Amino acid sequence: MPRPGFGWLIEPSEFRQWILEEDDSVLVVNKPAHVVCHPSKHGPASSLVGAARLHTGLDRLHMPSRLDRETSGAVVFAKKRELASELQRAIQHGRVFKQYTAILRGELREETRVEAPLGRAPGALFRLRMGVVSGGAPSITTFTPVQRRAGYTLASVIPQTGRLHQIRVHAAHIGCPVAGDKLYGGDETLLLEFIERGWTARHAAALPLDRQALHASCIEFRTSSGRFRYEAPLSLDLEAFWAGLSPGSRASQ
Repeated sequence: MPRPGFGWLIEPSEFRQWILEEDDSVLVVNKPAHVVCHPSKHGPASSLVGAARLHTGLDRLHMPSRLDRETSGAVVFAKKRELASELQRAIQHGRVFKQYTAILRGELREETRVEAPLGRAPGALFRLRMGVVSGGAPSITTFTPVQRRAGYTLASVIPQTGRLHQIRVHAAHIGCPVAGDKLYGGDETLLLEFIERGWTARHAAALPLDRQALHASCIEFRTSSGRFRYEAPLSLDLEAFWAGLSPGSRASQ
């Protein structure tokens, strides 16, 4: 359905189409871009967790990890406190594996391991903007090119640490920012304008997509009772964007 500026109001039938797996203990969904994970002031149907509560009829669901509004992919909800505790302990002890798929601007030629400390970017217009800074938190990301096409790279991305905006900052750091990134794509005023005015003609001219081309393809929790692994197929909008690239097209600047 058409979405309002804050995201969209999720229809029950729409939510059911996002479900990847569900049983008595867990609910896993393939979140589309532009859906916020946490509750918002616009009511339960305006957030992923709110729609999940409406779907399950449960007052409380545990979401051990979340995705940014513009990032699509696998999100896990634990229905039972015991499982939630197990998954949370796995995160706290670094026993979580995450794999993302990204479309990068520029052609990445070989596997690239980025070890660059992250912290608040000095002098940034946007207060949550992160950057590679001396003395920042140790951060490691590995980018592996899968395909290259028309000035873009389809890449598999594995973050070994979990810093705020880590993948997007490291991608920009190596000169291959995530396509469609309003904050780290080179002109952070695009994000400020988006917050104030929504999607504008300037965004359409400057960006190849209306969201950052980042998708959470896999998450695996390694717990004392076993491994819980969930995978989400690439979102249709990113699939269509990649398929639509031709050898004669050029990457947006």
